[in-house]
Amino acid sequence: MSASRSSGTTDALGPDEGAGGTGEPVRPEPPASGGDGGGSGRGSDGDGGAPAADSGAELLAALLDGMDAALCAFDAGGVVTHWNREAERILGWSAQEAVGRAGFAGWAVRRADAHEVQGRLMAAMDAPGRQVHEFALLRKDGSRVLVRTQSARVLGAGGKPAGVYCAFSEVHAQIDLERAIALSEALLEDASWGVVLVDVDLRPTVLNAYASRALGGGRTALLGRPLGELVVQGVEELEAALQHVLAEGAPGAPAELWVTLRTAEGERRRCWRSGFLRLASPLAEEPVPLGVGWLFRDVTAAKLAQQEADRLRFRTSQLHRAVRTASECEDPMEAVTSLLDFAQAGFADHVLLDLTAGGPAAGEVMEGERLVRTAATPSDAPGPCLLVAGGSIPVRYGPGHPALQAVERTGSVRTSAGAGDAGGAAWAAERRWPRDAAHALCTVLRSRGRTLGVLTFLRAANRTAFERPDTAYAETVAARVAGAVDLARAVGAGGVAGPPGPVGA
Repeated sequence: MSASRSSGTTDALGPDEGAGGTGEPVRPEPPASGGDGGGSGRGSDGDGGAPAADSGAELLAALLDGMDAALCAFDAGGVVTHWNREAERILGWSAQEAVGRAGFAGWAVRRADAHEVQGRLMAAMDAPGRQVHEFALLRKDGSRVLVRTQSARVLGAGGKPAGVYCAFSEVHAQIDLERAIALSEALLEDASWGVVLVDVDLRPTVLNAYASRALGGGRTALLGRPLGELVVQGVEELEAALQHVLAEGAPGAPAELWVTLRTAEGERRRCWRSGFLRLASPLAEEPVPLGVGWLFRDVTAAKLAQQEADRLRFRTSQLHRAVRTASECEDPMEAVTSLLDFAQAGFADHVLLDLTAGGPAAGEVMEGERLVRTAATPSDAPGPCLLVAGGSIPVRYGPGHPALQAVERTGSVRTSAGAGDAGGAAWAAERRWPRDAAHALCTVLRSRGRTLGVLTFLRAANRTAFERPDTAYAETVAARVAGAVDLARAVGAGGVAGPPGPVGA
């Protein structure tokens, strides 16, 4: 960028050179005042042209000194005619010390290298376009610095080469610039992270291929659209993070954001590990935010696996503690309630234990009249699982009830309230469950080849429905509960529904 700016400025100054190839291709000369019409019309009366020439010279000096690249110019004889402040900063030689010297020999270049350097620079007079070279130049303190130069000829008024200008910068600075450009291009192409540039209005302006795939759209179709059109849930947290970066700067560590995306296949729940960078203009005197660079990676699979591992570890620990506690209970039914207390923690909001009662026809279970509520957690508030006082009245489950289906299938049944059930209250009341229940998992109690009852776990609407891993855990708990219930019946413990005889296979 610096080189192109310097070359453009110098090219524009070509027409201001003195007529006839005076040897000063860039420095404008003020026209002679007065005269007999040989000057321009504006300078024909008196010295009216002098202020304009002085103003032009001052403007030229300001432009040269304000350039980001170092610039020097030579006339056709190789004499230095211009030297700006950036050249002084890099090499240490001031304009007063540099202008008027013949070439670089002995002061800006070692004498052994001077002929080659001067020849390569002045060769630009005979070739159109720019020539790029790398030279080792001398600083005023005697140290050497490697520079990359772009040189081009300057044409005089007659169209003949009248000199050369040379823009140069330190090689490491040029390499740093090239690396920065290469890095930005790589990030915005095929990086393994999503990269999105967001403007101050929090709208995407540039995104790479990874980000477009993650957001579910094309790279151009997503530009300028509000994030709320792409993210169904979690957009508030994402926009809050972007606004914080604009106001306070980048956070010290990546953040993990859970979002729900709207796609053609439906809504998808994803976890993005995100990092943020505040972008500021390098051309402003004070940092002016241009937006935010948002880098993210989809870690949904890893997070779900981690959550599943944590869940399994917790449930295994709970079962271990439950078994140890139950083994110390003298009453088998006390062991049952202890098992259910440990199993319910973090797994369900309510737990119900319904046991079968033997009848004239052994094993007959019709419309729930032979299922008796034996233990349950409070229906109106969290609490421990307790035996139901006087638990001998059958639970009036209607036909097709999930608990009856579990007995019929000798397995587990999962069910949830439908979208049409307002809050699930009517759905739960119809099934004689607590009113806040929205998800249920019923699993049968089996011991010694006999069905002893049904264990029901319930979750409220603010929790997710039961899934297959939950079913496996519930069946493990049910096996331990069934063993304790069978022991209670075998020893004739009080409060257990039904005789110890065989119950429906």
